[in-house]
Amino acid sequence: MRSYIIKRILSLIPVLLVVSMAIFLITYLTPGGPASTLLGMEATQEQINTLNESMGFNRPIYVQYFDWIIKVLQGDWGHSIFMRQPVLEAIKEHFSPTLSLAVLAQLVAIFLSVPVGIFAAYKRGSALDLTLVSISLLGIAIPGFLLGMFLMLFFGVYLKWLPVAGYAPLSKGLLEHLRYMILPAISLGTVQAALISRMTRSSMIGVLYLNYIKTARAKGLRETRVLLKHAFKNAALPILTVIGQSFGALVTGAIVTETLFNIPGLGRLIINAISRRDVFVIQGVVLFVTLLYVGVNLTVDLLYGVLDPRVKLEENKGG
Repeated sequence: MRSYIIKRILSLIPVLLVVSMAIFLITYLTPGGPASTLLGMEATQEQINTLNESMGFNRPIYVQYFDWIIKVLQGDWGHSIFMRQPVLEAIKEHFSPTLSLAVLAQLVAIFLSVPVGIFAAYKRGSALDLTLVSISLLGIAIPGFLLGMFLMLFFGVYLKWLPVAGYAPLSKGLLEHLRYMILPAISLGTVQAALISRMTRSSMIGVLYLNYIKTARAKGLRETRVLLKHAFKNAALPILTVIGQSFGALVTGAIVTETLFNIPGLGRLIINAISRRDVFVIQGVVLFVTLLYVGVNLTVDLLYGVLDPRVKLEENKGG
């Protein structure tokens, strides 16, 4: 197991290097530069050149890149030009709302999708199956922001059950926190629910007609036990993969939802950073989200090895 974990971690190093290069190049090759952003539109070329010289922005780009990577590894992700605070501190302040939204959206997605997928597979070919598949296709097709606007109008403006926008931290109480987060979570989680339900359905169909399921039914086991203990357990690996990937997508996809519902998360932070061209914050947030996404996928890979020992055996055979 230890060698499996080490191999998985080592395989991520080239990915992270390429991504870090891309992040650095994109932010530094855009028109203007940190010096122009710091000094503003009224700055003269002489002032820009002086600042570039003093801060090392005129060095070769590969030197700046390695300097940035070394500082990142040491925990120095730079300082925000406009917020006058370390980038890591700004990320820490804005991460809590994003994490809460992503977790709630993931719970919404799992709660809606897994039972629907199992039931659709069990009723394969029926009118109910067709209806559920059509609804999941609609869930994939509808944009999250459009669903969010509908939820705001219906539950916030028309029924007045929930606040239209805003945010209440967990310190104000769980119920108050959920009042503000449930609509964004449904808006964000619905698309992922549609994807997970389709994977659950196809994965369950793949095992429901195998011999061991027929044997379990021939023994007289209850249908719910056959479905949940025998079929779902063996169909869970691809579903787990999709859930892991969807969590990464929820974190990155939260930008639009946070903006729509006025939630002070990473989405608002990076939108403000882009509009102000605060390059150090842009680099930091994109790198942080990338690390989070990679970490989630690594966790899913490790769970694969725990749930299915054949995965480790295949890895060992492959060298």
